[in-house]
Amino acid sequence: MAERLQKIIAKSGLMSRRAAEEAIRTGRVTVNGSPAQLGDSAGEEDDILLDGEPLPVTEQKRYYMLNKPRGYVCTMHDEQGRKTVRELLPQDAGRVYPVGRLDLMSEGLLLMTNDGDFAYHVMHPSGQLLKTYRVRVEGDELEAGIDRLREPFRLDNAVVQAVKLEVLKRDHSSAVLDVTIGEGRNREIRRMCDAAGLRVKRLTRIAEGPLSLGRLPAGKCRTLTEDEISAVLGAKSL
Repeated sequence: MAERLQKIIAKSGLMSRRAAEEAIRTGRVTVNGSPAQLGDSAGEEDDILLDGEPLPVTEQKRYYMLNKPRGYVCTMHDEQGRKTVRELLPQDAGRVYPVGRLDLMSEGLLLMTNDGDFAYHVMHPSGQLLKTYRVRVEGDELEAGIDRLREPFRLDNAVVQAVKLEVLKRDHSSAVLDVTIGEGRNREIRRMCDAAGLRVKRLTRIAEGPLSLGRLPAGKCRTLTEDEISAVLGAKSL
């Protein structure tokens, strides 16, 4: 049965479906010796090459939840020699990749998989999951900053707003907040806090959709259960 090329490439575990679409657009994929086009389909009998190499045999699907510490980059290899999340995975993890990002100094829940369909569901706007962050902030006008954080912001030519904001703890100059957002633009929480006059001292993703970080120690990972995988695939962001 024929399937879209980007889906076949994602199933091979080499990259996400979105990355596969870009590889097709940029001419890196051929089918039976001819350059592929976005929207093409192929079957088991077709010879699909990526950068001149055949796709690997489909690996066992793997799904991990990692508690990323600060100081690690969300990539499998870093040209600058920084610590990567790959170093925190089991030796037998195989070829998996991060689903989404946490910046260098952010920490917490990071999903990693070799299942392109799973990654696509998590990241695509139609199914993207709500994400909750625990944020420790400081500010000279703390109350005003927290109130501002509840309001809409314009980022990247779009209006964004916290879906939910809960104040867990506060004193005269600092507070601990749980902030839930939907789409999750690049450094969205940090940029919102900056616009509200709040300085982020610590930022931890504690939940994504139906998944919770729980008591998973920093730097450790675990495999997702079948129920958790099904819950993610069945979840909607709003």
